Amino acid sequence: MVRKRLPIGIDDLAEIREKDLYFVDKSLMIKEFLEMGDKVALITRPRRFGKTLNMSMLREFLDITKDSRQIFEGLAIMDTAYADQINSRPVVYLTFKDCRAHTAIGLVETIRRELCREYVRYEQAVRSLREDDSYGARLLSDMAEAIMTPDTPAIKVEAGIGTLLSILRRDHGIKPILLIDEYDQPIMSSYAYGYHDELGPFFTNLYGIAMKGNEDLEQALLTGVQRVVKESIFSQFNNLKVYTVLNRQYASCFGLTQEETRTLLEAYGLELSEAVRKKYDGYRVGGVEVYNPWSILNYADNGFLDNYWVNTSANLLIRKGLEKATRDFWKDFDILVTGEATGVWLTLDTSYAERENDASLWGLLVNAGYLTVEERIHADSAVVRIPNEEVLSEFRNVVSEISGISGQNLDRMFDCLMKKDMDRFFALYEDMVISCTSYMDAKENAYHMLFLGMCMSLRGVYKVTSNIEAGYGRSDITLQSELTGYPSIIVEFKQGKDLERLKEEALEQILTNRYHTGLSGEVICVGLAHDGKRCGMVYKTIQADGRCPAIGRQRSVR
Repeated sequence: MVRKRLPIGIDDLAEIREKDLYFVDKSLMIKEFLEMGDKVALITRPRRFGKTLNMSMLREFLDITKDSRQIFEGLAIMDTAYADQINSRPVVYLTFKDCRAHTAIGLVETIRRELCREYVRYEQAVRSLREDDSYGARLLSDMAEAIMTPDTPAIKVEAGIGTLLSILRRDHGIKPILLIDEYDQPIMSSYAYGYHDELGPFFTNLYGIAMKGNEDLEQALLTGVQRVVKESIFSQFNNLKVYTVLNRQYASCFGLTQEETRTLLEAYGLELSEAVRKKYDGYRVGGVEVYNPWSILNYADNGFLDNYWVNTSANLLIRKGLEKATRDFWKDFDILVTGEATGVWLTLDTSYAERENDASLWGLLVNAGYLTVEERIHADSAVVRIPNEEVLSEFRNVVSEISGISGQNLDRMFDCLMKKDMDRFFALYEDMVISCTSYMDAKENAYHMLFLGMCMSLRGVYKVTSNIEAGYGRSDITLQSELTGYPSIIVEFKQGKDLERLKEEALEQILTNRYHTGLSGEVICVGLAHDGKRCGMVYKTIQADGRCPAIGRQRSVR
């Protein structure tokens, strides 16, 4: 059997169907959208979770300028009562997924081009249908030219969406549908590059004029990573409905369900194995288990497991958020990187760029796909966890960027640790501490957090725990070996001027409090002391039987 080509990098439904590429039928989303009947709705999902493809599907089905029956032939929507609504109304479709720029002028230029494209598309449709120079066609042409003219007053551009809706309603006698894909991309770009204050009113007017009390609008659907509220873009709408990853509505429309994933992989000679689940599964959306579609498609295409999902669009904002995170945030993060779930205070209703606090940062991490909600506690709190190993690797990259340490250096350092080459381990660790800058803030216990962040690379070899009760106290970090031949490792940190005394105290604390309890076999107990960028280490190797150690060897480094 000839396998269909996978639509990697193709997010236009018409192209996928016309080229007979592999397609997972999500067309019942159209039925859900029409039945919900929201005047203005926003669906928030991580990037590369199929938002653009689904929005193109809605456009293709509803757009009055198209003839899409052949494209939808055999899809689930055609077996519903909504099949006769195909190509029944004007649709304004805008995708802002590529609207990012280093300057305000550059960003507005990308939005101008996107608006102009839709004006020109309708102008050509009007001329082809009527074969004359109608008033509607001339108006569309004039507006397209005005939007692309730099000297045009800003209000012309800001009113561009609303004006197009008005023209289409008058021309077709039907209220149009407005679809805006990745609406928040240009807003997040303005935050990331520091010119948001300059463009705040522009965004408010661009969206507000189009959707606030607009009698020319039938329905509007927006997709994005998060909700932006600072400029009252959405607070103006008393009928706005937001569908986050917590809502059951649209839950299975974005991402691949377990059955869809299994069917896809089997079509390409692959199995939905435990290794695949650990790598790409773990997302919970409205109670539905979903896989990252981008990663699954690439895995099916290449045939080997790799880290395919890199959320570059949100990475800069997430990195800034982690740099400013509080000590309380890192305490919870400690638990997450060990593979456990933890309860946090979070908000999904505002963006971190607007509210720089821990609750918004947790919300950003959930919205952007770095975390998934396992259980909702109440309106402002939830149990979250890192969904899979691929995301854990991305966290490791972000933490490495913050600390200024390359992933290769981390691998070398931990390779020495696992091989019990403690002299080489400490030399690399010392170099690492010297190279770190802003992240190494002793007052915020940054050494502990950095070390724990690096331990993310040890999952599968070690069970990593932090601040967990062991023996008669709580060990800072315990690495319990899960593979034969590797020692378990216990690390205790101290900070202060007297490195020699403090490193010995740290080691003594491990031994006296029996942090080795529950471990068996060879255990390396490590006392690490820090004073700014100066460090000292002492370690002792012991044999543990799960209860108490035998006498071991002790050695001081520096």
